Amino acid sequence: MDPRSRSVIAVVGAGLMGAATAWQLARRGHEVTLIEAHNIGHRHGSSHGSSRIFRRAYADPLYVGLTGRAYEEWRELEGDSATPLLRTTGGLDLGEGRDPEALAGVLEGAGVPYELLGAEAALERWPFIRFDGAVLYHPGAGVVDADATVAACVRRAGELGAQVLTGVRVVGIKDGRVGLADGREVVAETVVVAAGAWLPDLGLSVVLPELRVTQQQVFHFRQRQPADEWPVLVAKDTDMQVYGLPSGSDGGAGPAMKVAEHDRGTPTTADTRTGIVDADSRTRITTLVGDRFPGLDPDPVAEATCLYTTTPDEDFVLDRQGSLVIVSPCSGHGAKFTPLIGAMAADLATGKGEPHPRFRLGR
Repeated sequence: MDPRSRSVIAVVGAGLMGAATAWQLARRGHEVTLIEAHNIGHRHGSSHGSSRIFRRAYADPLYVGLTGRAYEEWRELEGDSATPLLRTTGGLDLGEGRDPEALAGVLEGAGVPYELLGAEAALERWPFIRFDGAVLYHPGAGVVDADATVAACVRRAGELGAQVLTGVRVVGIKDGRVGLADGREVVAETVVVAAGAWLPDLGLSVVLPELRVTQQQVFHFRQRQPADEWPVLVAKDTDMQVYGLPSGSDGGAGPAMKVAEHDRGTPTTADTRTGIVDADSRTRITTLVGDRFPGLDPDPVAEATCLYTTTPDEDFVLDRQGSLVIVSPCSGHGAKFTPLIGAMAADLATGKGEPHPRFRLGR
């Protein structure tokens, strides 16, 4: 690459959102340069691993609608890349804090199939989980392979003509000029910034909402009965909120479940996170698994860390100011929307769409 090259659109960050944006732009015929500070599929941010939850159950009708659109985009991406990415398992919501009855009302209003079950009926269907109240089941939930998604999007973007730069850090973005740490510069008409937890540290000319970066811990537990078909689940009570889903390859050779706290992350930054699993989180999760999930061996077979980047209202950031498009669908629930966010960011980058009011920078 020449010291200065021209690209109609530059995309900074090749995690889930940046990779999906590059794919959406490239398939529309746009000239794209995708820039990643690390290697594709690296483990330093929020986009690595073999399992993320896809679910329709939200208390907010906005996100219920977006999940429906996201499902269609997942199938489009699978078809274009010839790669299976979303596996349907069904999903459970349980615990007083999730309010299954209220969730059922929201899904009813959106026309999303669901069942509302009592504890005995739920136990009969899923005897490897302990229930103590109402349970919402919706069959459209499932598991997304994040690693495979990033790889598929980057591969297809490249095949469709995008230039992919890896192992080079962005040191400045101003007036469509993206400065790189090795002295090169990418000049673009529009720059899409999808830098995840690195976003607060880029010194952008726009005012960002307060973004809280935390290190989260995830744990994988072997199924006692390999043939059991576990759904994804979200459980919340007065003490903690956890989620669970089939682990995929991250759990090792045998079937396993990934279980983690959604809250209680350790404040950090993208460059100072330790990567050391918090022992207190391990204790809380293994205790919960022993108490609530008798179908799992409570000794974790694998564990890892990742990053959340959370806004105060937990809505996404997806907006355009001048030549900059800011893409930060984060707050620990963005992965399920990946190909849709890519499409929405591509619309903003090409002047074909307006940001949703709730996703604006200045909301």
